Amino acid sequence: MNDRIAQALTKLFDRHRIVFWYDAKEELRDDFEALSLPDIEKLELSNNEYGVKYKLLREQPERKFLVYREGPQPADLDNWLLDVQLAHGEFRTDQVAIWLSELELGLEFTDVVQAHAEFFQAIKRKDALKKLLKADDTAGQIRLKMLAVCTVTEPRMDAVVENLLQELADGRDEKIKLVGRCSLYGFLWEQMTRCYGYKSDEPGIRDFAIELFKSCYAMGTDGQVKLTGDALVFLKRWKDSRQFEVGFETLSGECAEVLGIEQDLAKRDFRELIELDYFRLIDQKIISDLVRAVVARTASSGDVAIWVRQRRQGHWYREYRHLYEAIDYAAQFTHALGEAKLTMDSLAEGVQRYSSFWYQLDQLYRKFTYHVRKSGQASLMGSLTDQIENLYSNNYLLKLGDRFQTFVDAASKWDASPVRKQSVFFEHWVRPFLRKDNKVCVIISDAMRYEIGDELLSLIRQEDRYSAELEPVLSMLPSYTQLGMASLLPNKALAIADNETGTVLVDGQSSQGTVNRTKILQAALGGRGEAVTAEDFMQLDRDGSRDLLKANDVVYIYHNRIDHTGDKIQSEGQAFEAAEETLADIVRLVKKLTAANASNILVTSDHGFIYQNRAIDESDFSGVDAEGDQILFRNRRFVLGKGLAEASSLHKFTPDQLGLAGEVEVQIPKSINRLRLKGSGSRFVHGGASLQEVVIPVLKINKKRQSDVTAVEVDILRGASSVITSGQLAVTMYQAGPVTDKIQPRLLRAGIYTGAGDLISDSHDLTFDLSSDNPRERELQVRFVLTRKADEVNGQEVILRLEEKHAGTSHYKEYKSLRYLMRRSFTSDFDF
Repeated sequence: MNDRIAQALTKLFDRHRIVFWYDAKEELRDDFEALSLPDIEKLELSNNEYGVKYKLLREQPERKFLVYREGPQPADLDNWLLDVQLAHGEFRTDQVAIWLSELELGLEFTDVVQAHAEFFQAIKRKDALKKLLKADDTAGQIRLKMLAVCTVTEPRMDAVVENLLQELADGRDEKIKLVGRCSLYGFLWEQMTRCYGYKSDEPGIRDFAIELFKSCYAMGTDGQVKLTGDALVFLKRWKDSRQFEVGFETLSGECAEVLGIEQDLAKRDFRELIELDYFRLIDQKIISDLVRAVVARTASSGDVAIWVRQRRQGHWYREYRHLYEAIDYAAQFTHALGEAKLTMDSLAEGVQRYSSFWYQLDQLYRKFTYHVRKSGQASLMGSLTDQIENLYSNNYLLKLGDRFQTFVDAASKWDASPVRKQSVFFEHWVRPFLRKDNKVCVIISDAMRYEIGDELLSLIRQEDRYSAELEPVLSMLPSYTQLGMASLLPNKALAIADNETGTVLVDGQSSQGTVNRTKILQAALGGRGEAVTAEDFMQLDRDGSRDLLKANDVVYIYHNRIDHTGDKIQSEGQAFEAAEETLADIVRLVKKLTAANASNILVTSDHGFIYQNRAIDESDFSGVDAEGDQILFRNRRFVLGKGLAEASSLHKFTPDQLGLAGEVEVQIPKSINRLRLKGSGSRFVHGGASLQEVVIPVLKINKKRQSDVTAVEVDILRGASSVITSGQLAVTMYQAGPVTDKIQPRLLRAGIYTGAGDLISDSHDLTFDLSSDNPRERELQVRFVLTRKADEVNGQEVILRLEEKHAGTSHYKEYKSLRYLMRRSFTSDFDF
């Protein structure tokens, strides 16, 4: 006790020269007598008031005195020292006075401390409050800080409410009970009314949560609104908070059930819900309606793209990303197929048209199928999947295959000039680098068909300082791994081995495996060539990869994920997942090569493939089996042999027609048909002459010295008025040009601020990633909801600010801004 008295007195003497102490209960004399304070003289009052007064004011007017009286303070009329006491300080020894003293609060806060005595019983709470207190705090601000201590957060109402809602979501009640024990309930609900318009006969956190979701949903659907615009701003902030998003999701689900949101959504058109994301059910409603709209073709591809882009800003997008993406790709596929004219006048024109446009249909089908598989929602997507599968197989793959086959049948030689043939790859693409004494690295990804190469082109170009070009190449026939890999090596003559292995000889040398391929490269390059697998290369450290490039003029790196996955019956269904992983693999390979000082990189493939996600129909199998004098090798899409018999559903090539040496003949089933083969998959196939199998990519990649990537420019379009007169402001943002590989999306945060930098509206995270050439389609409407704080700057200028994150930090810098005049009808919302 003595220590606490000494501490309290020391603080009082920091502010006063004379301190009076009335020991009303006559129980602290021992403490007074034991007390020793440096440079402070103790005096006791005992019918000696006049002499004490003379000493205090005349004899020692500079000295500090503690004046003690055993007993209560005399009545004012009997108190000879009242004037001195009023001019100086008083030490009170009741509990409230001690707490006030410890907190360095004046006596005017006695009522506050007395009303919430339970709060001050805990030293930890008292110490926490003391750290938050400021000299000019009002009673209301002190109570808010007490709420903050009880809820373990910052002294802001939104932070207090966020923490109480999180506790509710966690199924706990310690914090809200403590608020009650500390008699802060009344203050809490007062503030909830003041800040958010929440009123209830039986206020409670769960009741507030239900009203919050109800009112904010009503604001977006013309329902009955009980809370203020600040409640909507709060909900948006809470929903987007990393710290509290799990709590938001829990309570959102519970409140959706209480409010009957599912039943309400059933009556609504999904278009009126596009900007709402308070309930998971909203996304489920939009997705199921979008699926129906795309199947029924009542929504255009452009509209679907806009809706999906708007949903990307929503809270639940990450959870439903694959479904939204699948729907978008399905709409794009249907539109592209409607635009496609699947006609050609020659084999060469077919290859050129495929590499200019038709390949996109395979790409869109692949992306659709991949996202449906990743979503795990086969039933939900069932009708759309059936439609896309039917369109892809019957209206595209089969039609295109049949038409192209007529030119394959008519061709005397396997050739599509001016499109180059795979067998000249080394002479046409590799040799020019060597003539200029430049090194070159070649990445060969097994079964990376042309459309995957096109996506890789875009990914490489998006990387800063990387440029890339893409050309189509006609693969060798049959389009299988051994022949494709052999024809990419330096060669004068290619021959299929006269045995049952399917091996291909390059100038008489087996081309099977990296050891043999290294021998072929070294023979052509005077020992300065090497073949390695992608796995082995990726395991090399920086010095190891640099040494490999120093020791060789040409390095061939073999990557095998798509073919490895698709060629097995157990895993062929994952071919498109393998394609996605392949793209990431190759970007990593390219970066590792440039880090090892490679500046010239080529990426190509041995062959393409056909993949249909659904089970293959009986009609997709060739009606006859291959027959002949000698069948050497049999596959789903080709047969190798000698003296092969002609058949109407198969097309036979001599080695000479295919540009091959030797005597092994080739037979392929026409169009996209398969041969029957036990124990092998039939959905992922290659070896035949369809455009998907024989058009392969060659990418030429270089790394530049200077940065060549910029972010797209964004402008704020000023409307007819620069005056804000209501509680909301609608603004149009304009993306100055389309996003391309080198002009990349820009991410901005938008809000309305006072001149002092205080946010007075909700905040929006905006993604500008529009690729349309139509300027009208690059406009983005944003609606800002103003908070109560906006009333404090009525008649003043406010700033609509777009901010951008400093790369790699959580800090923002201003990107652009526009000034408005705030002129709203005044509302009587006073602070504490």
